[in-house]
Amino acid sequence: MALQQQKRSFISQEEYLAGELIGEVKHEYIEGDVYAMAGASKNHQRIIANVSSSLWIHLKDTPCDVFTSDMKVKVAHNFFYPDVTVVCEDKTDNDYYTESPVIIIEVLSKSTRRTDQSLKRKAYQNLPSLNEYVLIEQDFVDVEICRRDNHWQSEHYFLGDQVHFAAIDLSMPVEAIYARVVNEDMQEFLASRSIIDNYEKQTVSANPGGNNDER
Repeated sequence: MALQQQKRSFISQEEYLAGELIGEVKHEYIEGDVYAMAGASKNHQRIIANVSSSLWIHLKDTPCDVFTSDMKVKVAHNFFYPDVTVVCEDKTDNDYYTESPVIIIEVLSKSTRRTDQSLKRKAYQNLPSLNEYVLIEQDFVDVEICRRDNHWQSEHYFLGDQVHFAAIDLSMPVEAIYARVVNEDMQEFLASRSIIDNYEKQTVSANPGGNNDER
């Protein structure tokens, strides 16, 4: 979601956290400044729903929790609201933020791409618990994963690929991440698949008995 800086004097962490409990608008807290979070698009919300629901199902019988964008992550003196967070051993004694995620997922937009790919990437990588940082484009199909065990190098996944969340041993098709998402890549993919499906149906109808020769 997009951020807008609020022109306010430096406030303490305590003031920020107290304000978040009663405010109607969420804010991220970066080096003493607060940034209001704008609303998210339908595609943004669809991607969050697709990913978080798959994570929930996979982790339902484990100690791991899946949180969406109402849960803050504390990094040093800053607080962020990732789109999706997986926490398997919460060491934070606070109900409204965590400091020990194993996976953080951000859905990108034109207004947030620079922040998510630079400031937040650097901040999140300083979390000792974090194993994977995932960035998902919404305007086109591209899933980027940066893994600690790969020295935070970027790995990109596209339609037809399987994304493997190694921290929790879950594989998910890219097309499932983008289910119901409306962008040019998905429209072309669905149109192509429809053509293939129709061709296969016509082939079966034209040859209902298969290739078996009459004896």
